[in-house]
Amino acid sequence: MGKNVQLLSEFDEIMKSNNQDFIQENANIDGMSPMSHMMQFAATASKYYTMEHLLKKEVREAHQEGYIHIHDLDFFSSGTTTCCQIPLAKLLKNGFNTGHGFMREPKSIMSAMALTSIILQANQNQQHGGQSIPMLDYDLAPYVYKTYCQNKLRLSDLIDDSEELERSAWQWTERETYQACEAFIHNCNSMHSRGGGQTPFVSVNLGTDLSREGRMLTKNLLLATQAGLGAGETAIFPIIVFKVKDGINYQKEDPNYDLFRLAIETTSKRLFPNFVFIDAPFNLAYYDGTPHSEVATMGCRTRVMGNIHGREQTIGRGNLSFTSINLPLLGLESNTLESFFYKLNETIDLVIEQLLERYHYQGKKKVANFKFLYGQGVWQGGEELQMDAQLDELLKQGTLSIGFVGLAECLVSLLGFHHGESEKAYELGLRIVQFMRQKADQAMEKYQLNYSLLATPAESFAGKALRATRKKFGIIRGVTDRDYFTNSFHIPVYYPISIYEKIKREAPFHSLTNAGHITYVELDGDASKNMDAMEKIVRTMKESGIGYGSINHPVDRCISCGYKGIIDNECPKCGEKEETKIERIRRITGYRVTRS
Repeated sequence: MGKNVQLLSEFDEIMKSNNQDFIQENANIDGMSPMSHMMQFAATASKYYTMEHLLKKEVREAHQEGYIHIHDLDFFSSGTTTCCQIPLAKLLKNGFNTGHGFMREPKSIMSAMALTSIILQANQNQQHGGQSIPMLDYDLAPYVYKTYCQNKLRLSDLIDDSEELERSAWQWTERETYQACEAFIHNCNSMHSRGGGQTPFVSVNLGTDLSREGRMLTKNLLLATQAGLGAGETAIFPIIVFKVKDGINYQKEDPNYDLFRLAIETTSKRLFPNFVFIDAPFNLAYYDGTPHSEVATMGCRTRVMGNIHGREQTIGRGNLSFTSINLPLLGLESNTLESFFYKLNETIDLVIEQLLERYHYQGKKKVANFKFLYGQGVWQGGEELQMDAQLDELLKQGTLSIGFVGLAECLVSLLGFHHGESEKAYELGLRIVQFMRQKADQAMEKYQLNYSLLATPAESFAGKALRATRKKFGIIRGVTDRDYFTNSFHIPVYYPISIYEKIKREAPFHSLTNAGHITYVELDGDASKNMDAMEKIVRTMKESGIGYGSINHPVDRCISCGYKGIIDNECPKCGEKEETKIERIRRITGYRVTRS
């Protein structure tokens, strides 16, 4: 009866709360809407069922006490997986069925991008994480060409000169491609999934297609992103990831260098794109010159590439689930480094076992439970199975990830300094992450599953982990004296360190975290005023061996007059002081959120 009272109390808190932050853990959810309340009711009940009936006692207690965090616990009972890199070209070419009718191959870029939105929306309903397209430019280039052919045919009766006909047909195609990209961005920020309570978490990777059509697609998606939404707002989705590759877009003489420069200009104004670096040694190892061998990432940083059960590629694969470890809590409970590594070893073993049990639970589900994700072949090989087939063999293509948060605070608890302050702490930080990676590799060999190590996105866990640790140890300077633990292996944002030193010190951790990683640098001024400096930062990331990087800076807009730039207490153009009339865009890990 006591547990039922607790559950009812949580329901009551959901309905009574006016604090959106309390019921909003993701930037793509309107936490105050009726459907979001329904989702919160369902999530709370589902977590209760999972905790009581699906988790072992040791796992349940470790999660409740804050040693580990089982991500997306509310979706555990449904058997969903985290995310998928969608094979868009295959779906568009072959057509697909969302469950309410068959969609045939599109005949233009406008219809192709409209169907792309439908694919993303449909698949979001079958997973608990996000949806990504690993090579948007390559996938949509054929439909840019189809549009060009249609325009050329339409204009052939009006224009006799062949050169003028060609030029005009491409001009029309350029205009329609921009309109298609504009519509896609608007769809990404207005379409709903999961009963209407959430917009799909959409990421797209692009930048390496050298064809005229692929370049046109990339250019116009970036330009449409710069333009913003209908009233000039900065769009939250899609998260654009620009793939940087020497010989393709990195050097000034490279054919796509102009797009690289446009990508930097766009991120200076709208926070995206982020940048993934194909030449990083751990990414280049998979590259054979084909688009399928290019690493791509989810906007929240999930990376899927290595595979002991088939082709090592991103397309058609994703993460099954991940569970993160609270490093500072283990550090504070340890009197010696030996005891810390003993506790860490035990905790990782518990997480490995928990991930394995979740995989077995997911594997008992059938294709019929996920008719679009598997039945339509979004997940590699899914279309080859019958509806009553179990998923266990198919899911071996995915990854199981061990995550972690708070390396900086952990080092302070053990040594008194974090890895930005001390070489000794830096060496220990590397040793800790190397240890975790070795454990992931050993689990991969033992269980023949794609275990990997994830630099966990902070999201809500950074705060939850800190609160759990503070509850046991109180406020400890440099460890629990802030509102959240530092994201994964990052050097704390409050620590004074140059951009270039931060990049250099974080880069080695990227090679260890094969399930995903990101390095952020923080700017406090108007990034659009110095494009050369922006490019220098991106180049430093690339040359330092960063796998995935991003530049954070404030993006403000006055709703009253439309001014865009840094706004302190009032708009410098019209003098507006009312906070509700000032839109402030900030990034939280892979998300962008609006602060008004």
